[in-house]
Amino acid sequence: MRVFVALDLEESLRQKIALYLRGLEGFAPDARWAKPDALHVTLKFIGEQPHEKVSEIQKVLETIHFQPISLEVRGCGFFPTLPAARVFWLGIAAAPELASLASAIDAYLSPLGISREQHAFTPHLTLARTGSGAPRPQRKGKSGTKFQGLQQRLSAMPPPDFGTMTAREFFLYESKLSPQGSRYTKLASFPLRG
Repeated sequence: MRVFVALDLEESLRQKIALYLRGLEGFAPDARWAKPDALHVTLKFIGEQPHEKVSEIQKVLETIHFQPISLEVRGCGFFPTLPAARVFWLGIAAAPELASLASAIDAYLSPLGISREQHAFTPHLTLARTGSGAPRPQRKGKSGTKFQGLQQRLSAMPPPDFGTMTAREFFLYESKLSPQGSRYTKLASFPLRG
């Protein structure tokens, strides 16, 4: 099973983001756009695990205790860099407790043989991807990124601000890959109540 740990979005935020996506998709028609109902804030990507290990992971996650966490969805950008963009994302601004929760999940799962994160936690929502390859070759006078039209459109708009929410639980998800994109299923939920 391919699994990860994440926060879900409140429905009001999801609807605002869905409207935003509909207005932008035409500016990067070759990108693979996320489905609004699949958006989540990844806390820890675990990867492929046998069923027995997923049960162990769930038991460990049940021992993590945190208060609810307030977060704000605002701003956007591109990974890895603007000229070589392969991912379009929305930013997450949150109290330090969000990074602390991600760090705790990382630390608690480490004794199960799950690799620790090598990079700092950067909360975001992935909205679109251009694929795993390098940007297409540049033609004279043209950018090499499939996001060029989107980048131009965004430069003429104010930074997005979708509002705030309070995360009251986090989830263990299964991710199933398919030609139509990944499908996510919640396997277990864990309350944030201290």
